[in-house]
Amino acid sequence: MKKVKRSSRRASRLLRRKAKPGAPPGTVQSHADAAPSVVRLVSYDAEKLADRVIEDPRKIKASLIPGHVTWIDVQGLGNAKLIEVLGEEFGLHPLAMEDVVNTHQRAKMESYDNHVFLVVRTVSWNEHVGSEQIGLFLSEGVVLTFREKLSPLLDPVLERLHRVKGPLRRSGADYLAYAILDVAIDAFFPLIGECGEQLDRLDDEVAERPRETTLLEIHKLKSNLLTLRRAVWPLRDALGELLREDTPLLRPETRIFLRDCYDHTVQIIDLVQTCRELCSDTRDFYLTQINNRISETMKVLTIIATIFMPLSFIAGVYGMNFVTTVSPWNMPELHWRFGYPIILGLMATIAGGMLLFFRRRGWLGR
Repeated sequence: MKKVKRSSRRASRLLRRKAKPGAPPGTVQSHADAAPSVVRLVSYDAEKLADRVIEDPRKIKASLIPGHVTWIDVQGLGNAKLIEVLGEEFGLHPLAMEDVVNTHQRAKMESYDNHVFLVVRTVSWNEHVGSEQIGLFLSEGVVLTFREKLSPLLDPVLERLHRVKGPLRRSGADYLAYAILDVAIDAFFPLIGECGEQLDRLDDEVAERPRETTLLEIHKLKSNLLTLRRAVWPLRDALGELLREDTPLLRPETRIFLRDCYDHTVQIIDLVQTCRELCSDTRDFYLTQINNRISETMKVLTIIATIFMPLSFIAGVYGMNFVTTVSPWNMPELHWRFGYPIILGLMATIAGGMLLFFRRRGWLGR
Protein backbone atom coordinates (compact mmCIF):
# COMPACT_ATOMS: atom_id res chain seq x y z
CA MET A 1 0.00 0.00 0.00
CA LYS A 2 2.82 2.43 0.85
CA LYS A 3 4.51 1.72 -2.46
CA VAL A 4 1.29 2.49 -4.34
CA LYS A 5 0.83 5.76 -2.44
CA ARG A 6 4.43 6.85 -3.15
CA SER A 7 3.99 6.08 -6.84
CA SER A 8 0.70 7.99 -6.91
CA ARG A 9 2.27 11.05 -5.28
CA ARG A 10 5.20 10.96 -7.70
CA ALA A 11 2.86 10.67 -10.69
CA SER A 12 0.68 13.53 -9.42
CA ARG A 13 3.73 15.80 -9.14
CA LEU A 14 4.63 15.05 -12.74
CA LEU A 15 1.08 15.73 -13.87
CA ARG A 16 1.02 19.12 -12.11
CA ARG A 17 4.09 20.14 -14.07
CA LYS A 18 2.45 19.60 -17.45
CA ALA A 19 0.72 22.42 -19.30
CA LYS A 20 -3.05 22.43 -19.31
CA PRO A 21 -4.66 20.59 -22.23
CA GLY A 22 -5.40 22.91 -25.12
CA ALA A 23 -2.91 25.61 -24.10
CA PRO A 24 -1.30 27.44 -27.09
CA PRO A 25 2.20 26.25 -28.06
CA GLY A 26 4.89 28.26 -26.33
CA THR A 27 2.81 29.10 -23.26
CA VAL A 28 5.07 30.12 -20.37
CA GLN A 29 3.20 29.48 -17.14
CA SER A 30 4.75 29.02 -13.73
CA HIS A 31 3.40 26.43 -11.37
CA ALA A 32 2.15 27.04 -7.87
CA ASP A 33 4.99 25.06 -6.26
CA ALA A 34 7.77 26.76 -8.27
CA ALA A 35 10.48 28.62 -6.36
CA PRO A 36 10.78 32.44 -6.67
CA SER A 37 12.99 33.56 -9.53
CA VAL A 38 16.42 35.11 -8.88
CA VAL A 39 18.43 36.37 -11.86
CA ARG A 40 22.20 36.51 -11.59
CA LEU A 41 24.33 38.08 -14.30
CA VAL A 42 28.03 37.31 -14.70
CA SER A 43 29.93 39.20 -17.40
CA TYR A 44 33.65 38.62 -17.90
CA ASP A 45 36.67 38.52 -20.10
CA ALA A 46 40.29 37.58 -19.35
CA GLU A 47 40.85 40.76 -17.29
CA LYS A 48 37.54 41.86 -15.74
CA LEU A 49 34.50 40.22 -14.18
CA ALA A 50 31.16 41.64 -13.01
CA ASP A 51 28.83 39.53 -10.88
CA ARG A 52 25.49 40.95 -9.73
CA VAL A 53 21.80 40.18 -9.19
CA ILE A 54 19.43 41.73 -11.75
CA GLU A 55 15.99 43.04 -10.84
CA ASP A 56 14.77 44.24 -14.26
CA PRO A 57 15.46 41.71 -17.04
CA ARG A 58 14.72 44.36 -19.75
CA LYS A 59 17.97 46.13 -18.91
CA ILE A 60 20.18 43.09 -19.33
CA LYS A 61 20.64 43.16 -23.08
CA ALA A 62 21.44 46.86 -23.10
CA SER A 63 24.13 46.33 -20.46
CA LEU A 64 26.01 43.65 -22.41
CA ILE A 65 29.65 44.55 -22.96
CA PRO A 66 31.10 43.76 -26.41
CA GLY A 67 33.87 41.18 -26.21
CA HIS A 68 32.64 39.89 -22.84
CA VAL A 69 31.03 36.50 -22.21
CA THR A 70 27.71 36.87 -20.40
CA TRP A 71 26.14 34.22 -18.21
CA ILE A 72 22.56 34.78 -17.07
CA ASP A 73 21.60 32.28 -14.40
CA VAL A 74 17.92 32.12 -13.41
CA GLN A 75 17.32 30.11 -10.24
CA GLY A 76 13.66 29.38 -9.54
CA LEU A 77 10.88 29.37 -12.12
CA GLY A 78 8.15 31.07 -10.11
CA ASN A 79 8.15 34.35 -12.08
CA ALA A 80 6.67 33.49 -15.48
CA LYS A 81 6.69 37.13 -16.63
CA LEU A 82 10.42 37.50 -15.94
CA ILE A 83 11.19 34.29 -17.84
CA GLU A 84 9.02 35.36 -20.75
CA VAL A 85 10.73 38.77 -20.92
CA LEU A 86 14.17 37.12 -20.99
CA GLY A 87 13.02 34.91 -23.85
CA GLU A 88 11.80 37.94 -25.80
CA GLU A 89 14.94 39.97 -25.10
CA PHE A 90 17.29 37.29 -26.39
CA GLY A 91 15.05 35.91 -29.14
CA LEU A 92 14.65 32.47 -27.59
CA HIS A 93 12.18 30.16 -29.25
CA PRO A 94 8.76 30.03 -27.49
CA LEU A 95 8.64 26.23 -27.56
CA ALA A 96 12.00 26.10 -25.80
CA MET A 97 10.75 28.58 -23.19
CA GLU A 98 7.72 26.38 -22.61
CA ASP A 99 10.05 23.43 -22.00
CA VAL A 100 11.97 25.55 -19.47
CA VAL A 101 9.00 25.98 -17.13
CA ASN A 102 7.61 22.45 -17.67
CA THR A 103 10.29 20.61 -15.74
CA HIS A 104 9.21 17.09 -16.62
CA GLN A 105 11.32 17.11 -19.81
CA ARG A 106 13.78 14.41 -20.82
CA ALA A 107 17.32 15.55 -21.58
CA LYS A 108 17.45 16.72 -25.19
CA MET A 109 19.08 19.13 -27.66
CA GLU A 110 17.29 21.53 -30.01
CA SER A 111 19.00 23.76 -32.56
CA TYR A 112 17.44 27.07 -33.66
CA ASP A 113 18.56 29.89 -35.95
CA ASN A 114 20.64 31.85 -33.47
CA HIS A 115 20.91 29.60 -30.43
CA VAL A 116 21.15 26.03 -29.20
CA PHE A 117 18.87 24.76 -26.45
CA LEU A 118 19.77 21.90 -24.10
CA VAL A 119 17.67 20.25 -21.43
CA VAL A 120 19.92 18.66 -18.83
CA ARG A 121 18.78 16.53 -15.91
CA THR A 122 21.10 16.48 -12.96
CA VAL A 123 20.72 14.64 -9.65
CA SER A 124 21.04 15.28 -5.92
CA TRP A 125 20.94 13.14 -2.78
CA ASN A 126 18.59 13.89 0.12
CA GLU A 127 17.74 10.52 1.70
CA HIS A 128 16.80 9.47 -1.82
CA VAL A 129 17.95 10.44 -5.31
CA GLY A 130 16.18 13.47 -6.76
CA SER A 131 16.28 14.79 -10.31
CA GLU A 132 16.46 18.47 -11.28
CA GLN A 133 16.11 20.06 -14.71
CA ILE A 134 18.44 22.68 -16.13
CA GLY A 135 17.50 24.52 -19.31
CA LEU A 136 20.63 25.85 -21.08
CA PHE A 137 20.68 28.28 -24.03
CA LEU A 138 23.88 28.95 -25.94
CA SER A 139 24.06 31.90 -28.31
CA GLU A 140 26.83 34.17 -29.54
CA GLY A 141 28.67 35.30 -26.41
CA VAL A 142 25.73 34.55 -24.11
CA VAL A 143 24.76 31.54 -21.98
CA LEU A 144 21.40 31.40 -20.19
CA THR A 145 20.57 28.76 -17.61
CA PHE A 146 17.17 28.19 -16.02
CA ARG A 147 17.14 26.06 -12.87
CA GLU A 148 14.19 24.75 -10.86
CA LYS A 149 15.39 26.07 -7.51
CA LEU A 150 18.18 27.75 -5.62
CA SER A 151 21.01 25.27 -5.33
CA PRO A 152 24.81 25.30 -5.03
CA LEU A 153 25.20 22.95 -8.00
CA LEU A 154 26.92 25.48 -10.29
CA ASP A 155 28.93 27.23 -7.56
CA PRO A 156 32.17 25.52 -8.73
CA VAL A 157 31.78 27.24 -12.11
CA LEU A 158 31.36 30.63 -10.39
CA GLU A 159 34.42 29.98 -8.25
CA ARG A 160 36.48 29.19 -11.35
CA LEU A 161 35.24 32.39 -13.01
CA HIS A 162 36.26 34.50 -10.01
CA ARG A 163 39.77 33.13 -10.30
CA VAL A 164 41.67 35.14 -12.90
CA LYS A 165 43.79 32.19 -13.95
CA GLY A 166 42.38 29.29 -15.88
CA PRO A 167 41.05 28.58 -19.38
CA LEU A 168 37.45 29.45 -18.47
CA ARG A 169 38.14 33.20 -18.27
CA ARG A 170 40.06 33.15 -21.54
CA SER A 171 37.52 31.10 -23.52
CA GLY A 172 34.17 31.85 -25.11
CA ALA A 173 30.55 31.15 -24.26
CA ASP A 174 30.74 27.61 -25.68
CA TYR A 175 33.43 26.70 -23.13
CA LEU A 176 31.25 28.14 -20.36
CA ALA A 177 28.39 25.94 -21.55
CA TYR A 178 30.77 22.97 -21.47
CA ALA A 179 31.84 23.82 -17.91
CA ILE A 180 28.19 23.91 -16.78
CA LEU A 181 27.48 20.57 -18.46
CA ASP A 182 30.61 19.07 -16.93
CA VAL A 183 29.56 20.07 -13.39
CA ALA A 184 26.02 18.72 -13.94
CA ILE A 185 27.39 15.39 -15.19
CA ASP A 186 30.02 15.09 -12.44
CA ALA A 187 27.20 15.29 -9.86
CA PHE A 188 26.28 11.71 -10.82
CA PHE A 189 29.56 10.15 -9.69
CA PRO A 190 29.28 10.77 -5.89
CA LEU A 191 25.75 9.33 -5.93
CA ILE A 192 26.91 6.23 -7.80
CA GLY A 193 29.68 5.87 -5.21
CA GLU A 194 27.08 6.15 -2.43
CA CYS A 195 24.93 3.51 -4.11
CA GLY A 196 27.97 1.25 -4.43
CA GLU A 197 28.72 1.59 -0.71
CA GLN A 198 25.10 0.76 0.12
CA LEU A 199 25.30 -2.29 -2.13
CA ASP A 200 28.43 -3.53 -0.32
CA ARG A 201 26.78 -3.02 3.06
CA LEU A 202 23.57 -4.77 2.00
CA ASP A 203 25.51 -7.65 0.49
CA ASP A 204 27.44 -8.17 3.76
CA GLU A 205 24.21 -7.88 5.72
CA VAL A 206 22.45 -10.46 3.55
CA ALA A 207 25.39 -12.85 3.84
CA GLU A 208 25.66 -12.56 7.63
CA ARG A 209 22.16 -11.91 8.98
CA PRO A 210 19.44 -10.38 6.77
CA ARG A 211 16.80 -8.29 8.52
CA GLU A 212 13.16 -7.80 7.63
CA THR A 213 13.93 -4.27 6.38
CA THR A 214 16.78 -5.42 4.14
CA LEU A 215 14.51 -6.16 1.19
CA LEU A 216 12.91 -2.71 1.52
CA GLU A 217 16.35 -1.07 1.47
CA ILE A 218 17.27 -3.05 -1.65
CA HIS A 219 14.04 -1.89 -3.30
CA LYS A 220 14.74 1.76 -2.41
CA LEU A 221 18.27 1.48 -3.77
CA LYS A 222 16.99 -0.01 -7.02
CA SER A 223 14.48 2.84 -7.31
CA ASN A 224 17.29 5.38 -6.86
CA LEU A 225 19.33 3.66 -9.55
CA LEU A 226 16.33 3.81 -11.86
CA THR A 227 16.15 7.59 -11.29
CA LEU A 228 19.84 7.89 -12.18
CA ARG A 229 19.33 5.82 -15.31
CA ARG A 230 16.35 7.89 -16.46
CA ALA A 231 18.35 11.09 -16.00
CA VAL A 232 21.61 10.08 -17.70
CA TRP A 233 20.44 7.87 -20.58
CA PRO A 234 18.72 10.68 -22.59
CA LEU A 235 21.57 13.02 -21.65
CA ARG A 236 24.02 10.82 -23.54
CA ASP A 237 21.83 11.04 -26.65
CA ALA A 238 21.49 14.82 -26.29
CA LEU A 239 25.28 15.27 -26.10
CA GLY A 240 25.70 13.00 -29.10
CA GLU A 241 23.32 15.19 -31.11
CA LEU A 242 25.15 18.32 -29.94
CA LEU A 243 28.47 16.91 -31.10
CA ARG A 244 26.99 16.06 -34.50
CA GLU A 245 25.33 19.48 -34.85
CA ASP A 246 27.06 21.69 -37.43
CA THR A 247 26.81 25.05 -35.68
CA PRO A 248 29.31 27.94 -35.54
CA LEU A 249 28.46 28.41 -31.86
CA LEU A 250 30.74 25.47 -30.96
CA ARG A 251 34.43 25.83 -31.72
CA PRO A 252 36.46 22.72 -32.64
CA GLU A 253 38.57 22.97 -29.47
CA THR A 254 35.40 22.99 -27.32
CA ARG A 255 34.01 19.93 -29.11
CA ILE A 256 36.99 17.97 -27.77
CA PHE A 257 35.91 18.76 -24.21
CA LEU A 258 32.29 17.94 -25.03
CA ARG A 259 33.45 14.53 -26.21
CA ASP A 260 34.86 14.04 -22.73
CA CYS A 261 31.41 14.86 -21.29
CA TYR A 262 29.89 12.30 -23.63
CA ASP A 263 32.41 9.69 -22.47
CA HIS A 264 31.49 10.46 -18.86
CA THR A 265 27.80 9.84 -19.58
CA VAL A 266 28.66 6.50 -21.19
CA GLN A 267 30.75 5.60 -18.14
CA ILE A 268 27.90 6.61 -15.79
CA ILE A 269 25.43 4.47 -17.74
CA ASP A 270 27.77 1.47 -17.47
CA LEU A 271 28.18 2.02 -13.71
CA VAL A 272 24.44 2.40 -13.18
CA GLN A 273 23.72 -0.75 -15.18
CA THR A 274 26.32 -2.66 -13.18
CA CYS A 275 24.85 -1.42 -9.90
CA ARG A 276 21.34 -2.36 -11.03
CA GLU A 277 22.50 -5.89 -11.88
CA LEU A 278 24.30 -6.18 -8.54
CA CYS A 279 21.16 -4.90 -6.82
CA SER A 280 19.10 -7.63 -8.52
CA ASP A 281 21.71 -10.21 -7.55
CA THR A 282 21.62 -8.99 -3.94
CA ARG A 283 17.83 -9.27 -3.90
CA ASP A 284 18.01 -12.82 -5.28
CA PHE A 285 20.71 -13.63 -2.72
CA TYR A 286 18.46 -12.29 0.04
CA LEU A 287 15.53 -14.43 -1.11
CA THR A 288 17.83 -17.46 -1.34
CA GLN A 289 19.11 -16.84 2.19
CA ILE A 290 15.58 -16.52 3.52
CA ASN A 291 14.55 -19.72 1.76
CA ASN A 292 17.60 -21.50 3.16
CA ARG A 293 16.74 -20.35 6.68
CA ILE A 294 13.18 -21.53 6.24
CA SER A 295 14.44 -24.87 4.92
CA GLU A 296 16.80 -25.26 7.87
CA THR A 297 13.98 -24.46 10.28
CA MET A 298 11.63 -26.90 8.56
CA LYS A 299 14.35 -29.58 8.60
CA VAL A 300 14.87 -29.21 12.34
CA LEU A 301 11.13 -29.29 13.01
CA THR A 302 10.70 -32.33 10.76
CA ILE A 303 13.51 -34.19 12.54
CA ILE A 304 12.01 -33.39 15.94
CA ALA A 305 8.56 -34.54 14.78
CA THR A 306 10.04 -37.72 13.25
CA ILE A 307 11.88 -38.60 16.47
CA PHE A 308 8.76 -38.13 18.57
CA MET A 309 6.55 -40.24 16.31
CA PRO A 310 7.75 -43.67 17.65
CA LEU A 311 8.04 -42.25 21.14
CA SER A 312 4.46 -41.02 20.99
CA PHE A 313 3.41 -44.44 19.72
CA ILE A 314 5.05 -46.22 22.67
CA ALA A 315 3.66 -43.72 25.18
CA GLY A 316 0.22 -44.09 23.58
CA VAL A 317 0.31 -47.90 23.82
CA TYR A 318 1.23 -47.86 27.50
CA GLY A 319 -1.22 -45.11 28.20
CA MET A 320 -4.22 -47.38 27.39
CA ASN A 321 -4.06 -49.07 30.84
CA PHE A 322 -5.95 -52.28 30.07
CA VAL A 323 -6.95 -54.08 33.28
CA THR A 324 -4.53 -56.98 33.87
CA THR A 325 -7.01 -58.94 36.04
CA VAL A 326 -9.22 -59.63 33.03
CA SER A 327 -6.47 -61.17 30.89
CA PRO A 328 -2.76 -61.89 31.44
CA TRP A 329 -2.12 -60.31 28.02
CA ASN A 330 -3.45 -56.91 29.13
CA MET A 331 -0.31 -54.89 29.84
CA PRO A 332 1.76 -57.50 31.67
CA GLU A 333 4.61 -54.95 31.79
CA LEU A 334 2.64 -52.97 34.35
CA HIS A 335 3.61 -55.59 36.94
CA TRP A 336 7.32 -55.69 36.05
CA ARG A 337 9.62 -54.36 38.71
CA PHE A 338 11.75 -52.44 36.14
CA GLY A 339 9.05 -51.91 33.49
CA TYR A 340 9.10 -48.12 33.64
CA PRO A 341 12.91 -47.75 33.35
CA ILE A 342 12.93 -50.31 30.53
CA ILE A 343 10.35 -48.37 28.51
CA LEU A 344 12.19 -45.08 29.08
CA GLY A 345 15.45 -46.73 28.04
CA LEU A 346 13.76 -48.09 24.92
CA MET A 347 12.54 -44.59 24.04
CA ALA A 348 16.00 -43.10 24.57
CA THR A 349 17.58 -45.84 22.46
CA ILE A 350 15.15 -45.23 19.59
CA ALA A 351 15.71 -41.44 19.74
CA GLY A 352 19.50 -41.83 19.86
CA GLY A 353 19.46 -44.37 17.04
CA MET A 354 17.39 -42.05 14.84
CA LEU A 355 19.72 -39.10 15.55
CA LEU A 356 22.72 -41.24 14.64
CA PHE A 357 20.98 -42.37 11.47
CA PHE A 358 20.15 -38.76 10.50
CA ARG A 359 23.74 -37.68 11.11
CA ARG A 360 25.21 -40.49 8.99
CA ARG A 361 22.86 -39.53 6.18
CA GLY A 362 24.14 -35.93 6.41
CA TRP A 363 20.85 -34.45 7.60
CA LEU A 364 22.42 -33.23 10.86
CA GLY A 365 25.71 -31.57 10.01
CA ARG A 366 28.35 -33.41 8.04
